[in-house]
Amino acid sequence: MRPEMTAIAPGTLPKSSPRGNAARARLLRSLLPALSLALVLIAIAWLNPRAISYFGFNLMLNLAIPIALATIAQMFVIAGNELDLSIGTFVGFVGCVTATWLKDAPLIGIVVLLGSIAVYALLGALIHLRNLPSIVVTLGMSFVWQGLAILILPKPGGKAPDWLLATMAFKPPYIPFPILAALLIAAIVHFGLMRTSYGVILRGSGGNAAALRRAGWSLLKTKVVLFALTGLFGVLSGMALIGITTSADANIGNGYTLLSIAGVILGGGEFVGGRVSPIGADDGA
Repeated sequence: MRPEMTAIAPGTLPKSSPRGNAARARLLRSLLPALSLALVLIAIAWLNPRAISYFGFNLMLNLAIPIALATIAQMFVIAGNELDLSIGTFVGFVGCVTATWLKDAPLIGIVVLLGSIAVYALLGALIHLRNLPSIVVTLGMSFVWQGLAILILPKPGGKAPDWLLATMAFKPPYIPFPILAALLIAAIVHFGLMRTSYGVILRGSGGNAAALRRAGWSLLKTKVVLFALTGLFGVLSGMALIGITTSADANIGNGYTLLSIAGVILGGGEFVGGRVSPIGADDGA
């Protein structure tokens, strides 16, 4: 007996589910930064093959570590649907503290740097409690950080601590230090923000704040934590920058604000919705 053939009406073919489409979109968005970086490296190798070497990568990526740290700092704020226009001047302020007090009076330097992180946390609380635009608040703070940096170091000078110089001059075998540091930063932040339950809460504050509030989580606490993490990585960025340049200047980090925002967006992040990618931001930087 011949099996019966049944006709399928047009429009009844199975369609891909919205969840599958969303998963593919997320995968594509996460791969784009790495693919873009690969294309840039291919272009560099074609123009100058000698650049694709241990020495060449060290030379090209010399300032990649502080930029990557500043981009990660900006990413935490963007994860909460905010924007930090003061990260560049904050990096410059940290650089001035590092090249002066952290070397000559380490205890004072440590207290000042920890205090600056606390100021960032208070900014997050202020923005949330008073419902202020983060752009306005952080723009105002950028002038504060700039002024403090000039007071600490009116003209270029100072010197990085010896231990910081030794750290940034580290040369591991086979893999250049900037690449190793970038991979380590991306792995740590990706695990903390994307693979832990509290990381989901932090991203949820930007993705669906109302649902987070109904679930009993404090939006004030998440905002404070996000801004504190921004301050922490801003401090690390400023210290890394001075470890490379060996001295400081009040204007040394001014360009990092736009670079950090561009790095987050190029890395697949979005200004709203809590959609960020630590690995993509690291690649984008």
